Amino acid sequence: MKKHILLLFILGIVISNSFAQEEEKDQPVTNPFESGILIDAQTTVIPDARTLEFIIQHKFGSMDNGTSDLWGIYAPGANVRLALNYVPVKNLQIGIGQTKTNMYTDFNAKWTIFKQTERNTIPVSVALYGSAAIDGRDVNTLETGQVVSSKGETQPKSIKFGDRLSYYSQLIIGRKFNDWLSIQAGASFTHYNMAGWDYNHDIIGAHVNGRIKFSPQGSLIFTYDHPLKIKDISEQWTWDTHPKPNLAFGVEIFTFTHAFQIYVGTADGIVPQHIMMYNQKDWKDKGLAIGFTITRLWMF
Repeated sequence: MKKHILLLFILGIVISNSFAQEEEKDQPVTNPFESGILIDAQTTVIPDARTLEFIIQHKFGSMDNGTSDLWGIYAPGANVRLALNYVPVKNLQIGIGQTKTNMYTDFNAKWTIFKQTERNTIPVSVALYGSAAIDGRDVNTLETGQVVSSKGETQPKSIKFGDRLSYYSQLIIGRKFNDWLSIQAGASFTHYNMAGWDYNHDIIGAHVNGRIKFSPQGSLIFTYDHPLKIKDISEQWTWDTHPKPNLAFGVEIFTFTHAFQIYVGTADGIVPQHIMMYNQKDWKDKGLAIGFTITRLWMF
């Protein structure tokens, strides 16, 4: 009998220690961001495995004309992207999207390598994001593809499928500093297989974005993307067509399955490589436009 009591006592100690170790295990921080997308930028957040996400991104026309077209809401030049993302396994997301501008069809993937933990065993979250887009416009509307002979004579356009491809890759590092402040920084590389005569094929960018919570379901949000001027990879003699920085700020309202973001920003593009390569809008020169992003989650 005494042996049985001693055995039960030892077993109880082992079980209690096991539970104590589980409680002491450093867990990932909760909700550094409420969505995997922030305006038109990516966050380190990926929904739970077997989650399907539907995204609507819409940018209206420029606010230049003021009340005459309701600050761009009724203006021409709107851009829209519809997309689906799926999380097949934990921390890995794949997706596809279709954008009005250039009729881009993009295929993308995101992998959260590390998640920040509550006790700072891992002080930051780290994610990798990549996108490949296909320019779906009619060949006659493309900006380049003309072949010039050795004598300078311009030949008809010769455009292959590979010429329509563009690529974007980004490293994202984020930290939730407290219950109301989360900040991310990142670096990106953009490549276009085919570029206009006045543009580069490659560009490197720096990024920062974040959110400031002002209520349990509301946050102020911002993004800033800066294409860097690096002569070693530039194919131009001047910086006349160098893309301008993209600045956007707005408000996010979220629930367990939805996130609604309304904002004002400079870039009219939505696909990240287009923003980094071609944005010519400037917030100092009446380049602002209203936009919104809506996400909806379904868990299976």
